[in-house]
Amino acid sequence: MEVAIGIDIGGTNTVFGLVDRKGNCISEGTIRTDKYENVKDYVKELSEEIFKILSVLDNEYDIRGIGVGAPNGNYFKGTVDFAPNLKWKGIINFAELFKEHFEVPVILTNDANAAAIGEMIFGAAKGMKNFVVVTLGTGLGSGFVSNGEMIYGHDGFAGELGHTIVFHDGRKCGCGRKGCLEQYASSTGIVKTVQEMLDSTIEDSILKNYKPEEITSKLIYEAAHQGDNLAIEAFDFTGRVLGFSLANTVAITSPEAIILFGGLALAGEYIFKPTKMYMEYYMLNIFKNKVKLLPSQIVGKNAAVLGASALVWKDII
Repeated sequence: MEVAIGIDIGGTNTVFGLVDRKGNCISEGTIRTDKYENVKDYVKELSEEIFKILSVLDNEYDIRGIGVGAPNGNYFKGTVDFAPNLKWKGIINFAELFKEHFEVPVILTNDANAAAIGEMIFGAAKGMKNFVVVTLGTGLGSGFVSNGEMIYGHDGFAGELGHTIVFHDGRKCGCGRKGCLEQYASSTGIVKTVQEMLDSTIEDSILKNYKPEEITSKLIYEAAHQGDNLAIEAFDFTGRVLGFSLANTVAITSPEAIILFGGLALAGEYIFKPTKMYMEYYMLNIFKNKVKLLPSQIVGKNAAVLGASALVWKDII
């Protein structure tokens, strides 16, 4: 059986697995990313864990390649460049490091691009040639596909929607600037919105029963589900900022659909309804009611692995 190895490198954990052509995750595992001071030690253990998975499987598997999703992943070079949430600073040539252990092609890109390819091969964007995937997690990532091809730009870093500025003197971002979209439309962003609202309102709220550091996006969703007005208003504000940005995005790329992926997207109608409403409100007339706003279809514990493995099925086969 032909399989691809999918690897998703996160700041805390790395998940990996074997995926067949149909998107079935045959086996998977995880290791701690932040455990290793030396990147070569990390790649060595990760490779050993993958070989352990292969050794216990009864069938013979033909590994067609390795797909890697990583923060600040550079598709052209196979490198991770100055990732702020990884211990290894500078430019790390992950593709070459993996080739020391596997004699197969290695394709690497950033995690949002991997999610976009995953949606095209296995998920909500099947059959589409023009779409955008927006990942709403701790930050906001995005992947742009035009005419069936990922847009990488001349240096491999195109598509940073999360670092477009929505408030010129807004919240400070980890990138060093102020007012980036991801500071408002992300799991982290909605928590900051709620904390600001709690500081400035006398309105009663379930969320006032928690210390500021205890508030999470999941807690905000649960409060909204119970009819908490402040939580619902926080989702409305988040949807307004995101919808505004997506309307501008549509004017540039004219996608068939925009797909929301990640933890905050799991809030369902609480985030989709206001985002769609404001997106249409701000939309240029020629695009109104043409662009679908869809949830990811590769959600679940192995979504990142499927996305990374899709790089292989897209590029090699």
